[in-house]
Amino acid sequence: MSKNSNIAIIGGGPGGLLLARMLHLKGVAFTVFESDESPVHRGQGGMLDLHAETGQYAMKRAGLFTEFQSFARYEDQGIRLYDKHATLVFKDDSADGDRPEIDRSQLRTLLLRSFPQESVLWGYRLSEAVQLADGAVELRFSNGVVRQFDFVVGADGAWSKVRPLVSTVKPQHTGLSYFELSIADVDRRYPDVAALVGRGTSIAKGDGKSIFAQRNSNALIRVYAALPRANEAGIVETKESILVHFADWDASLLQLFHAANEDVRPWPVYTLPAGHRWVHHAGITLIGDAAHLMPPAGEGANLALRDAADLADALTQGGDRSVAVQAYENVMFARAKTAADDAMHVLAAGSSEDGLELFRKLMSGEA
Repeated sequence: MSKNSNIAIIGGGPGGLLLARMLHLKGVAFTVFESDESPVHRGQGGMLDLHAETGQYAMKRAGLFTEFQSFARYEDQGIRLYDKHATLVFKDDSADGDRPEIDRSQLRTLLLRSFPQESVLWGYRLSEAVQLADGAVELRFSNGVVRQFDFVVGADGAWSKVRPLVSTVKPQHTGLSYFELSIADVDRRYPDVAALVGRGTSIAKGDGKSIFAQRNSNALIRVYAALPRANEAGIVETKESILVHFADWDASLLQLFHAANEDVRPWPVYTLPAGHRWVHHAGITLIGDAAHLMPPAGEGANLALRDAADLADALTQGGDRSVAVQAYENVMFARAKTAADDAMHVLAAGSSEDGLELFRKLMSGEA
C-alpha cells in the first residue's frame, strides 16, 4: 500500500476546516475526512461567539476575518439572567462587546469555500487508526477504505478515533444533559418570547436546573433544557416531559417550550479531565474537543480554532516537524487547562443550590 506524504485531518468541524484553510495557504497537501455525507447532511447546531484571542485571532491568521465580519452579529451579544419566577436578576443588552455571534452553519460554509472542495472527502467515518512500525498511521474507514499517512490530526471531537493512539483517557458523563428545541420565525410568531430572550442569550436558573435560549440568525431561537442526570442512560425526553420538569416555573419562561417545535435533540454533556495531556507521538496530534473536551462555556469552538491556527504554524514553519508539534502541544495543554478549569467552575455553579447568585456574579464580573 502506498503511503501518503500529505496530512490527514480527521473531522470537518471548525478546527479541522480552519487547519485545512491555513495549510492550503501555505501550499501544504492535505485531505479532510468527514463522516457527514455532505455539507448539508445534518444541522450544525446553534451559534458561536468568537473571542478576540482565540476564534477571531484564528480567522485573522487564516485571512478570513473580513468575510467573517459579513456574518458576525455584534447586535446579538446581550445576556439576561432570570430566576425560576421570571424575575430579571441580571441584564446586559449592550452590543459594543467584542464577542460577535455567528451561526455554526455559517462558519462551516465560510471555511469550506476557502480551499478546494476536492480536498474534503465526505461520508468517511473513521473506524480505527493504527500507528505502524515505520511511524506511518493507517486509517481504516467504515466504508472499507484503508489509507496510510505520514501525519494525522485528530479533529474528530468528543469520541475521537485518533485519540486512542496517544491517550487511554475516555470522556466521562458530567451528570448533566441538555435537550435542544427550536422556535422559528420568533419575531413574527411569538413576539413575547422574542422580547423575553432579547438580542443574544437568556438563562433561567433554579432547583439545579436551567433553561437557555439563544437567538440565532433569521429569527430562530434555540432553546435548551439543562437537566441533572446520574448518567447518560434514559436520555429520551419529549417537549411534554420537559415541561413536567419545570412545572412550577413561571409561565412566561415555559412559553419557550410551548412555542418550540416537537423535535427534541438530546445532548448529554461529557468531559475529559481538566489538564488532559499525553506524551508526544511523532506523526499524530489532536485539536479541539478531541484534545480537551470540556463542559459548554463558550470556549470549545474558540479553542479548536486557535489550536488549528497554532498547529498550522507548527506544521509549516520548516525544520523538525516533531519538535514544532510538541511545542504546539505544550502551549495548547496550558491554554486548555485554564479554560477547562473555568468551564468546570461554571458547571459546578449551575448545579449548586446558590447557582443563580453564582451565575449573577460570573456575568457581572464579581466572581
